[in-house]
Amino acid sequence: MLAPEVETTADDIAEMEVRGAATIARAAADALEAQARASDAATPAGFREELRAAARRLRDTRPTAVSLPNALRFVLNEVDGDSVADLREATVDAAERFRDQLDRAQDDLGAIGANRLRDGDTIMTHCHSTDALACVEAALDDGKDVEAIVKETRPRKQGHITAKQLREWDVPVTMVVDNAARRYLDDVDHVLVGADSIAADGSVVNKIGTSMLAVSARERGVPVMVAAQTLKLHPDTLTGHTVEIEMRDEAEVLSDEERAEVGDVDVENPAFDVTPPRYVDAIVTERGQFPPESVVTLMRELYGEGTSEPWAEE
Repeated sequence: MLAPEVETTADDIAEMEVRGAATIARAAADALEAQARASDAATPAGFREELRAAARRLRDTRPTAVSLPNALRFVLNEVDGDSVADLREATVDAAERFRDQLDRAQDDLGAIGANRLRDGDTIMTHCHSTDALACVEAALDDGKDVEAIVKETRPRKQGHITAKQLREWDVPVTMVVDNAARRYLDDVDHVLVGADSIAADGSVVNKIGTSMLAVSARERGVPVMVAAQTLKLHPDTLTGHTVEIEMRDEAEVLSDEERAEVGDVDVENPAFDVTPPRYVDAIVTERGQFPPESVVTLMRELYGEGTSEPWAEE
C-alpha cells in the first residue's frame, strides 16, 4: 500500500541519512507527494487512508524531530476534494506550497540572524544546523568576516559536516573536541546552534551537549543564539506534552569490538538534551527574533492552543 519512496524516506530518516529539521521536513512532504502520485486507490476514503498510513510510517521514524509532524500536518490539513483525482492534486499542491515556504523561511531567518553577527566575530557551533549556517551565509553575503570554532559533536561527529560547509565558504575553522569547548569560549563572540524542537516555555531541544555548552557560555558571558524555523516549534507542549528524548543505538558509542575489550557495561546514548530558556539569549526565526520566554506567543499565533493528529487512523 505504501509507495517505495515512503519506505525509503522513512528508513533514511531513521538511519540519519536524512538529517536536519528542514531537510527532514522537506523529505516528508516529498514522500507524501510520492504516495499521492503512486496511489491506485479506487475511492477517496481509500486514498485518504493510504495517505494517513504513509504519514504514520514517516511520523514514527524520529520521535523528537518536531519538524516532521509539522510538515505532515501542513500537507494533510490541505488535502480536500470529492474524488481521488482532486485529492491527489490537492496533496501535490500542498507539498509544493510547503517546499516554497521552507525555501523562503531559511533565507529570511538567515538575514535576521546575520544582523546579530558583527564583522570579525568568532562563533562556536555544535552539531550541524542548516538554519544556523544560513545566518553565517547571510553575514558573509553582507561582507562580514566570520571565523568559527566547530565542536566535533560526538558520537556521530556532525561537526565535520559543519566544518566542511564553512570551509567551502572560506570561513576559517578551528575544530575542537567536545570537552574542550569551555577552554575556547573566551575566544568566542557568539554560540550559534540550531534546534530540533522548541517547547512553549522557550526550552530548546537540541543535540546532546547543547545544554552543557549553553551553561558554560553563560558563565563566560558569551551570548547563545538559537536559529530555528517556526516549523521546529513544538505545539504539543502548549497542552503539557513532555518532549521525548530519543535514545540512539549504543553501538554508536561502544562498538562490538570495544565492548569485548571493555566488558559488560550499560551504555546510554541520548540524541538530545534540553536547554532551559534562562541560558538562551535569542531564538531567531523567519518571523523575527524572540527572547525564549516570548516564543509561546508565536506558537499560539501559528497553532492555537493545541494540535491535531491528521495521520491517525479513523
